[in-house]
Amino acid sequence: MSARDVAELVVQVGRIAHGSGYTDGLTPAQWSALRYLSRANRFSRTVSAFAEFNATTRGTASQTVKGLVARGYLSRTRSRHDGRSSSLEVTDNARTMLARDPWEAIVRAASALPAGARGQLATGLQRLLGHLVQGRSRRPFGVCTSCAHLEAEPCVGEGEPHFECTYFDELLEETELAQICANFEPGKNSAMKCAFSGQA
Repeated sequence: MSARDVAELVVQVGRIAHGSGYTDGLTPAQWSALRYLSRANRFSRTVSAFAEFNATTRGTASQTVKGLVARGYLSRTRSRHDGRSSSLEVTDNARTMLARDPWEAIVRAASALPAGARGQLATGLQRLLGHLVQGRSRRPFGVCTSCAHLEAEPCVGEGEPHFECTYFDELLEETELAQICANFEPGKNSAMKCAFSGQA
């Protein structure tokens, strides 16, 4: 399969995902905002972070968020990390909506793949995304478990391990390690690191 064939398949999956987004009175952009903000960590639930994640302008992202706030799907609170911005939280109404997210059809399709094929696909797509992000001078998004800013202190005896984000100099809960972060930097175990370093 040629590189062009792979690119076309990626675009086709994207078209299907986008086309299924006009449901329950929401637009694809609004669905994307709810998905992102429901998975983003406490440092990354801002309009600016969503705009970058969704590859759109801050103005467009702001309008998307404004509509969701007006409909009761998002709430705003003043960010304690940056007094000039607001932190966004998904509401219970939004979580009810996300339970019937049309994007779940793609999740089910991915689940139908054998585990090995799913892992290879994920690695390949992460590298492809890494090349695209680098070529457009955009920062990558990722999770703590493959981030260079994560430091972990092993548990001692019966104690629990401690996790720290060195970017914010704050301790992390274990449940936060799989959340999306806008300040992600590929670590040595990240598949995206290969793309940035030019490795295959």
